[in-house]
Amino acid sequence: MNLLIAGAGAWGTALAIQASQRHTVTLWARQIDHVQDMVHQRINHRYLPGIALPDSIALSNAPLHQLLPSTNLVLLAVPMASLRGLLTDLATCASHAPVVWLCKGFEATQSLSADVPSHGLLAHEVQQQVASHLHAGVLSGPSFAQEVASGLPAALVAASQHAHVRDALVQAFHGGSLRIYGNDDVVGVEIGGAVKNVMAIATGLCDGLQLGMNARAALVTRGLAEMTRLGMAMGARADTFMGLSGLGDLVLTATGDLSRNRQVGMGLAQGQSLPEVLQALGHVAEGVYSARTVVQRAHGLGVEMPIAQAVVSVLEGKVNARDAVAALMGRGAKGE
Repeated sequence: MNLLIAGAGAWGTALAIQASQRHTVTLWARQIDHVQDMVHQRINHRYLPGIALPDSIALSNAPLHQLLPSTNLVLLAVPMASLRGLLTDLATCASHAPVVWLCKGFEATQSLSADVPSHGLLAHEVQQQVASHLHAGVLSGPSFAQEVASGLPAALVAASQHAHVRDALVQAFHGGSLRIYGNDDVVGVEIGGAVKNVMAIATGLCDGLQLGMNARAALVTRGLAEMTRLGMAMGARADTFMGLSGLGDLVLTATGDLSRNRQVGMGLAQGQSLPEVLQALGHVAEGVYSARTVVQRAHGLGVEMPIAQAVVSVLEGKVNARDAVAALMGRGAKGE
């Protein structure tokens, strides 16, 4: 297969390294200086330092439409903020290759027109607006880029309404240290990927306050309940949230030391301001940008998400971490 991976961040680079063992891979980046540095050093110092790029990976800054004619599968390895622009570009290209995004989150809230929702959208909702004719999907699941790039075992879920898109992802990545499971519940897979980032911030707050393992387990469990309620209200299947993109990704992101969203929560709990935390992080933490949209969409659907609401209050500086936890613990008793 010929794979085009648009976005040379940590995750895009990690998947390029994995796929290059069996396929022809082009790793594309928007910034020419980033591409030139990777060409000369054969390492992505900016996002994945210490791991060599195989010589077989082609690196490019060329216009995407020039790279598409020979491509069998396009992966968009960019943050949610960049997805709309790339999909808009691809919509004008004469390519029949499946398009798959790797981002996890909601697009920032925006008012596009009177008949377009003003709340933030999931990736498949963005695609339906700007490139509805594309056969598309999402690749998600519990995955730290550093570990995947190093060849450590991982399992991911390929979600699409189109069987041939799922099959293309299996052909591209299944084997060796990666297992790929198919799923047609795109909504559920995307909700899991978005909400787990918000819950990881909550767990980071808990860990930063040194509240113990019991509190962490409670937050993860109740966070999964909130995720499932929102997902089902948006049309997802409940069983999806017990899979890789739900429980699996939540456990990893909420407990792993490599989790950027967990680091955000820990920094806030230790008294840092949000700008200070983000500057020290140096990478995108999607939960910071998705939290308010998660709460907005839940509210619009009549779904209760107290943990997500507490995270929003802390991120916006309305309460400190300790008071947010106290408010959660002070809620009235109810059945599980």
